Amino acid sequence: MSYRNRVTLRDSMKGIVEEPLLPLVPKRFDYIGDIAVISIPPELGAYREAIVSNILSMRGNTRAVLNKVSKLEGERRVAHFELLSGNSAKTIHRENGYTYRMDVRKVFFNPRLYWERARVASKVLPGESILIPFAGVGPFVFPSAGKGTKICAIEINPDAYACLRENIRLNKLERRVTVVQGDAEVILSHPESLEAEGFEVPKNGFDRAIVPTPYGMDNFLGKVSEHIKKGGHIHFYTFKTENQIPELIEDYKKMGLEVEFYRRTGNVAPGVSRWVFDLVKK
Repeated sequence: MSYRNRVTLRDSMKGIVEEPLLPLVPKRFDYIGDIAVISIPPELGAYREAIVSNILSMRGNTRAVLNKVSKLEGERRVAHFELLSGNSAKTIHRENGYTYRMDVRKVFFNPRLYWERARVASKVLPGESILIPFAGVGPFVFPSAGKGTKICAIEINPDAYACLRENIRLNKLERRVTVVQGDAEVILSHPESLEAEGFEVPKNGFDRAIVPTPYGMDNFLGKVSEHIKKGGHIHFYTFKTENQIPELIEDYKKMGLEVEFYRRTGNVAPGVSRWVFDLVKK
């Protein structure tokens, strides 16, 4: 989970980092398993060792420190990291009662969404059929599968796909989750490929979709909606400024989707946030 304490990392660096540069020190960083993940601005290069030392002192079981040096890139949604401390970026992360094994440098995982993932899972009903594209290593998959559902998870990144299959085994959910590797847009254009993987596609459409959409893929909502039954639910994530939200709600209505609920789930850039919309297909 995200590091929060009365003393922030920035506070701990007072007297070490020159005063003009102190505002550049991140106040917070993330833990994924026993790995700390931070983004250190280039201007603080001379202080990297001191920053790492302070991070390691904040939690005794921190095994490695990664510096995120780029944003998510490519269709695999993977950033570039520097290993500043430790020997490996492999870890086991536990969240909402489930276990996730991964190499942080090869897959996308956002620990700050743990509460949001639990919120969505609380909406899921036993017996539902659920579609989850962009499934990653499974953080939206397992809390819903544990409710007694049947899930079709799609993931394009071969490393994330391999981790997801391993995590299904670790969490003993083999009977609940079918995983398909490939481009979700292509696969949903040819749903017979899901049948080929052993997943029985519901004739009237899925009961629910959970769609942690990558940046810039809003058009994917229309494709997903085609595969959801009337009265079915879609939890759709998008990246927008706040002033774009009213127009977006109107666009969803024109698509035959009722907005039941929406909220901001984190900031990703100045003025731009990740938003979730709970939608019902009319």
